[in-house]
Amino acid sequence: MTEEGDGAAATSDGEAVVAAVEAVADRLEAERSYLTELDSAIGDADHGGNMARGWAAAVDATDDLDDPDPQTVCKTVGKTLMAEVGGASGPLFGGSLVFASADLDDGVTAESAVAFAETYLSKVEDRGDARVGDQTMVDALTPAVHTFKKSIETDGLSPLEALAKTVDAADRGVAFTVPIRARKGRASYLGWRSVGHQDPGATSTLYILEELLATAADALDSEIPDVDATSPTIPDDGEGAAADEEADPTAGGGD
Repeated sequence: MTEEGDGAAATSDGEAVVAAVEAVADRLEAERSYLTELDSAIGDADHGGNMARGWAAAVDATDDLDDPDPQTVCKTVGKTLMAEVGGASGPLFGGSLVFASADLDDGVTAESAVAFAETYLSKVEDRGDARVGDQTMVDALTPAVHTFKKSIETDGLSPLEALAKTVDAADRGVAFTVPIRARKGRASYLGWRSVGHQDPGATSTLYILEELLATAADALDSEIPDVDATSPTIPDDGEGAAADEEADPTAGGGD
């Protein structure tokens, strides 16, 4: 992840993104059976196979690119997933990636990565008409994106530290899907029987983020930071709150 979008940096970033695609494909192939098991309980039992097949095709597609840049790689992966992944996952994972790739026009920086993440989340929400609490991939993706944005823009963490926190946030989001009732997708047809089941889309989202983190650490020749999603700081609004109450006696509640 670089600070400037010059030609050399873009090429280096592009190679890192290609490496991430390969890592994700390998991980999803390794987790194919488990994702299928999760989807068998509440869906069509095809999520593992669809994701593994789609990302394998994405590896082939990106291998054919000459001197790839991040935007082209992500757009190529997105289009490939849309063509190869069946069900709702193709448009959700692939279509959203195509839109978000535009934010990487000048390479991968902390700022462009935040913009990419926000666009991706927005498109997933729009395409799936899902929000936090619906037992979908959004339950992992939303805390991940919010944590990444805050870590970069508010806490001033390094991109690698921010990404490590992002993975922890997504992991917590996956756990959150277990005790709640599905309200979107095929799992929603089960009603209360969906409670107690881990969402496969949230799980594959976590796997993708874990591989992005590992690839970023390799590219930066760094160890993965040992952090969690807990915020290191809490804004002190005491003075502002006191001033508001002085200006408005009803502020802060009362009888």
